[in-house]
Amino acid sequence: MPYSVLDLAPVASGSSETTALRNSLDLARVTEGLGYHRYWVAEHHNMPGIASSAPAVLLAHIAMATERIRVGSGGVMLPNHAPLVVAEQFGMLEALHPGRVDLGIGRAPGTDQVTARALRRTEGALSADDFPDQLIELANYFTGSDTNGVTAVPALGNQPTIWLLGSSGYSAQAAGYLGLPFAFAHHFSAENTLPALALYRERFRPSAVLQEPYSMIAANVVCAEDDETAFRLARPAALQFLQLRKGKPGRLPSPQETDEYPYTEVDRLFLQERMSTQVIGGRETVRNKIDDLVAQTGVQELMITTNVFDHAERVRSYQRVAEIAGLTPAEVA
Repeated sequence: MPYSVLDLAPVASGSSETTALRNSLDLARVTEGLGYHRYWVAEHHNMPGIASSAPAVLLAHIAMATERIRVGSGGVMLPNHAPLVVAEQFGMLEALHPGRVDLGIGRAPGTDQVTARALRRTEGALSADDFPDQLIELANYFTGSDTNGVTAVPALGNQPTIWLLGSSGYSAQAAGYLGLPFAFAHHFSAENTLPALALYRERFRPSAVLQEPYSMIAANVVCAEDDETAFRLARPAALQFLQLRKGKPGRLPSPQETDEYPYTEVDRLFLQERMSTQVIGGRETVRNKIDDLVAQTGVQELMITTNVFDHAERVRSYQRVAEIAGLTPAEVA
């Protein structure tokens, strides 16, 4: 089974966006060498702890720094952009790196409404309800169909592999109906994973892209030398997620900041629940949890996201998972 990488380009406390992006290039090179199948970056805005606000730009650098690993968006939030612009950006990536590019599309804005309005430069209602029309318009730019005389250069004839992303049932059904591969955000919506995957498979219709369903989930994974160390490494990211839910997004806290945070009892319960859905532990624990997760979900591919304060520890986690999975460079597409 292919293993892949979801990189949120984490900006650590006391560090900088420049360092975060350099770390992304380093991790891409390392994971390609380890045998990971694809490397995705996610679009986020107005979030001080995530540097990947412009996936197409970052992916261009990652593709140039690597040779074989697939690169893509996990994802581009289509409501934020004109479909023509997305087609031009990813058509250019595909033209530059033929056969290596994935265009993962999300339905939600992926940010707050004020930021979404700034992105779209409109005072009109911001909604994902027109997503099907936007998606069709986007796809047509790659084929030249029904574009009202607009030619997307160099998108026409340079279509990346299109995925639909989701954290609920809507995109799962859409992906099934359109016969597209589907990626589910298990890393922040674990409770919806199994229902969404079931909907995708139930609604799947064969297409020119896929004859059978192809699903992938993104999971939080931290693999260390032992369980205790892994949980210690994972706690800063859990605190960062807690702060985000409280409306106070920030950089990835240091271990010291994590220890000194004034947790309430509700906070502690939230963190416990949050970390219970993640794959955290030493090698054997991670091996067993991954086996269980894949067996429960029946996915064809597993995408791993690892956010820890120290970049070297992050790299080592991916190395350990590669050992557990038996990955080799020959498996890279």
